[in-house]
Amino acid sequence: MTVRLERDGAIARLLIDRPDRRNAMTQAMWERLPHLVGEAMADDAIRVLILAAATPGLFCAGADIDEFARCSGAEDWRIANQAAIRASQYALALAEKPVIAAIDGDCIGGGCGLAIACDLRIASPAARLGITPAKLGIVYSLFDTKLLVDLVGPARARRILFTGALHNAEEALSIGLIDEVAADPLAAADTLARTIAANAQHSIRSSKAIIRRILDGQADDDVTTLAMFRDAFTLPDFAEGVAAFQQKRRPDF
Repeated sequence: MTVRLERDGAIARLLIDRPDRRNAMTQAMWERLPHLVGEAMADDAIRVLILAAATPGLFCAGADIDEFARCSGAEDWRIANQAAIRASQYALALAEKPVIAAIDGDCIGGGCGLAIACDLRIASPAARLGITPAKLGIVYSLFDTKLLVDLVGPARARRILFTGALHNAEEALSIGLIDEVAADPLAAADTLARTIAANAQHSIRSSKAIIRRILDGQADDDVTTLAMFRDAFTLPDFAEGVAAFQQKRRPDF
């Protein structure tokens, strides 16, 4: 397979490994990716997932356009391709654990779609980011487009989609498309992941779930979110956090 999962203690890395094609995603890769995300979510030892290229200097140049040209005439393939891409973005965006994209190179089209489905994005100075349906005559899904609008706002999303322009790392940072520029984005992502992994996982996962509810349109608490607040006081993470504070030591979650 040209996507794979590697584990390193509390951190898992979902690696795209097709360097001869700038990590362009094939149908088989789209179909495999949600299963690997699921493996990371199901592994209790894993606390944070990093999405990155297996080869330095790359991220993902998008969908394999040659495969588009060969296969897109068949309606069955178009339906399957749409479903696989959608499943990949949903798997990342709705993953219960934090997901960080480490972008070291071109992050274009479907590759940028994967990155914006992650919780956080760190890019190298050499990274280029863009979403380019207007250059191919295709249309991005509503969910894909909403992820972009949530990050950069509707006006900038229109500009990105209408022009198909590529943005360097500093431009991407200035409009909120990425969160950080680092010389070695994978190392920076690893450092951030280990900081997150050391904190109370119930707090982090609940915060992620609440943010997703807000992005999906919820504006006030309901029975579920009120219970999330109350129940946290009864859980082991709270007991350990308070004990560590009182004893002036680092908590062990």
